[in-house]
Amino acid sequence: MPASPKHSLFSPRRVLALAHNTLLELVRLKVFYFLLLFAFLVIGSSIFTVKFSFQNPLQVLKDIGLGAMSIFSWLLGLLCTAGLLPKDQEDRTLYTILAKPVSRFEYLLGKLSGVFFLLTLAVVLMSVVFAGVLGLREQQEIAAAVQNTPPESLAQEIESIRSAAFQANLLPGILLILLKSLLCSTLTLLLSTIASSSVFTILSSVVIYLIGHVQGIAREAWLGGGETTAVLKVLSASVALVFPDLQLFNVVDEIAVGTALPMALFWQVGGLGLFYILIYFLLAQVVFASREL
Repeated sequence: MPASPKHSLFSPRRVLALAHNTLLELVRLKVFYFLLLFAFLVIGSSIFTVKFSFQNPLQVLKDIGLGAMSIFSWLLGLLCTAGLLPKDQEDRTLYTILAKPVSRFEYLLGKLSGVFFLLTLAVVLMSVVFAGVLGLREQQEIAAAVQNTPPESLAQEIESIRSAAFQANLLPGILLILLKSLLCSTLTLLLSTIASSSVFTILSSVVIYLIGHVQGIAREAWLGGGETTAVLKVLSASVALVFPDLQLFNVVDEIAVGTALPMALFWQVGGLGLFYILIYFLLAQVVFASREL
C-alpha cells in the first residue's frame, strides 16, 4: 500500500465521523438485533423463572437480569469488534480511509469509539427492560402483600419490597458491567491487529476472558497454600499484569442480595478498567502502526 498522505494534527471531527459510520454499520448487523433480542427475552422471562425458586423473587430477578446484561454485552462487543479490521480489509475500505488525511491512530480510535457507542446503547436498552421487569415484579409482590399481610404490618412489608426492588447500587453495578464489556472489546481490538483471522481473534479473546475470570481463584490456590517458589510468584504477577482480573467486575451476586457497593471499590475497579483500556488501545496502535497493509 502506498504511503498515506500527510494529515493535520489529531482531529476529533474525523474520529467522530469514523465512530458514527462504524456505529451505523454495526447497528445494521443482524448479530446486534439477535443478541439484543435474546437478552431482552432472558431478562423478560426471568419474571416467570422466579416462581421456581425458593429464594427472594426480587433477588433472583436481579441476579438473572444483571447476569444476562453482563454476558450479552460482552458477546456483543466481542463479535462486533473482532470483525472490524478483517471486514474493512476485505472490502478495501481500510485502504480508502487511510489514503485520505486520516492517521491510523484516528482510524483505530474511531472504530473503537463506534463499538463503545454501540455497547452503551445496548446496555441502556437492556437496563430499561430490566427496570421495567423489576418494576412489574415489584407491583406483583406488593399486590400479594396487600392480600396476605395483616394491616398493622402492611406498610412495613411494602417498604421492604420497594427497598429490595430498587437500590442505589444498581447503577454502579450496571456501569461496571458496561466497563467490563468495553475492556474486553479493547482487548479484542488489540488481538485483531495481531491476527489476520476474525475466528482466531474470537477464540483468543474467549480464552483470555476465561483466564481473566479464573486467575484470581488460581492465584489464591497457588499462593495461599504455604510456601511458594519465586518462579511461581513471578508467573502469578505476570499473569495478573497482562490479563485483567475480570472477577473484580462481577458484582452481580453482591448487588442481588442487597449488599451496598462501596464507592471506594467502585472507583478502584473503574480506574483499573480504564487503565487496561488505555494500555490495550495504545498497544493496538503500536502494532497497527507497524503493520504492513
